[in-house]
Amino acid sequence: MPLIILAVGILLLFFLIVRVKLNSFISLLIVAGLIGYAEGLPVGQIIPVIQKGLGGTLGGLAIVVSFGAILGKLMAESGGAQRIAMTLIHMFGREKVKWAVCLTGFIVGIALFYEIGFVLLIPLVFTIAASAKIRLLEVGLPMAAALSVTHGFLPPHPGPTAISVIYNADIGLTLVYGAILAVPTAIVAGPLFYNLVKDLNPAIPEGLYNPKVFTDEEMPSFGVSVFTALVPVVLMAASAISKLTLAQDSHLRAVLTFLGSPDMALTISIFIAFYTFGIARGKSISEIMKTAEAAILAIAMILLIVGGGGALKQILIDSGVGNYIGEMLMNSNLSPLVLAWSIAAVIRIACGSATVAALTAGGIAAPVVALTGVSPELMVIATGSGSLIISPPNDPGFWLFKEFFGLTVKETVRTWCTLETIISVMGLAGVLILEAILA
Repeated sequence: MPLIILAVGILLLFFLIVRVKLNSFISLLIVAGLIGYAEGLPVGQIIPVIQKGLGGTLGGLAIVVSFGAILGKLMAESGGAQRIAMTLIHMFGREKVKWAVCLTGFIVGIALFYEIGFVLLIPLVFTIAASAKIRLLEVGLPMAAALSVTHGFLPPHPGPTAISVIYNADIGLTLVYGAILAVPTAIVAGPLFYNLVKDLNPAIPEGLYNPKVFTDEEMPSFGVSVFTALVPVVLMAASAISKLTLAQDSHLRAVLTFLGSPDMALTISIFIAFYTFGIARGKSISEIMKTAEAAILAIAMILLIVGGGGALKQILIDSGVGNYIGEMLMNSNLSPLVLAWSIAAVIRIACGSATVAALTAGGIAAPVVALTGVSPELMVIATGSGSLIISPPNDPGFWLFKEFFGLTVKETVRTWCTLETIISVMGLAGVLILEAILA
């Protein structure tokens, strides 16, 4: 019954948005409340759970998305994004620039959660698409695919690292196995998959891109532009590495962890950008602040919609749907790798969050590792792969992709949901092949 209620709720969500044309944020809240009631949550708890999900999601993303948007807007309006875009286009050529973007997403994604890397790279994607006169999704899909693959496969990304701890896996070996599978997966799900959806040509959303073409003298140098854009990446990567290499009571680790927290890293980066993309380009503080205000206005509704996805996710978690699914699958006789993937996949579809799906599935499947002797490193990748499947509408990432790329719900399902499923299925196939080779 819980799965039937969930399916009806998702269909209702599509109906409200696609047919009724109701605002996505309002639709998410309505459906979250109805599913919560149908799943047996007491009426008095429904609003608090929605508030918890909305607040928890925005609490973790409000500063990151807002400051990321400010950084992107400053980078675009100073000419920094154009400088990076033109340099990449010159180095790789118009036909191969999507591979450069895929590589960039891969590097950035190793240190950052998907949403953070997405917000940091989206201004660059817009600028490259406009400067090279190529379709937005031709560079957007490779970027999103690379970010998502690292989210599921590769330590020291926080997700796979946490699953490695649960399974007591060797993080270095997990990274090696993950890298072997991540490269072909990102290529198939990004640049190659684009060929199946090239008929879609969404416009760059208004307010998120500066169409001005800068002269060479007006733009900051390539070095300054890349340095400013990568400050948060470097800080967060340093934090991740310190957690793997330094003692827990190390003062340096504490400092790097503080500076590398997403909120702090983005805060530092925008103050650097205020100088490199603002003051150093002859702008006054008031002009810089107007740019910042415009950036926040452009992403305000996106933030609310992402928060609405978080509210729906929390309803499903607190109503026990995730645990119900996990216990149901544990009674099957599947291969440990397929079992871990299946538990994570079904919880992902039910609860939305890839991180919640991965960590919940890890906790449920952990005893299987000791009982069967299966490679814990392959279990990490299998679990991470399962946690990426489909990316349903109760995943905030679904709405992030939809709104920034200006897609309809149907187009988002066709592009983003398919991309995520390709990554998930290729991840499972990859670990099964590696298991056979290593046996």
